[in-house]
Amino acid sequence: MNQILEKALEGEFKNELNFEIGDTIKVHYKIVESGKERVQVYEGVVISIANKGASKTFTVRRISYDIGVERIFPLHSPRIARLELVRKGSVRRAKLYYLREKTGKSGRIKERKGGQAMVAREKKRQDEAIAAKTAATKAAAAEPTQPA
Repeated sequence: MNQILEKALEGEFKNELNFEIGDTIKVHYKIVESGKERVQVYEGVVISIANKGASKTFTVRRISYDIGVERIFPLHSPRIARLELVRKGSVRRAKLYYLREKTGKSGRIKERKGGQAMVAREKKRQDEAIAAKTAATKAAAAEPTQPA
């Protein structure tokens, strides 16, 4: 049954996993307030990635006014407008739950060697994808429809 479900949902994935555990990312999340939709940015460290396939989720932790806040996002949610990589972290664990007890300098994660170059490549790739997407929508809108 699971194999049939995975095959059915295979082509519907919206976002791709362009980050790992320990990376700092910005999640551009769509929020609906009083009938209006806006994008809110949530920046933090990815402390875990769970599940697989369509139900894949990731947990992002940040410190807000001296209080640690964690938020779990479904990776393939239509509410996620964009995932932006800020910093590549160098960690040796699959789950970073130990960061919950750490504060200040001890709670920081070292940057991976060559991390800035990886971030720059990813940002360039994302910008190209966005430009191609907007060009395709403009071309589709400008194309006149012919009566049958």
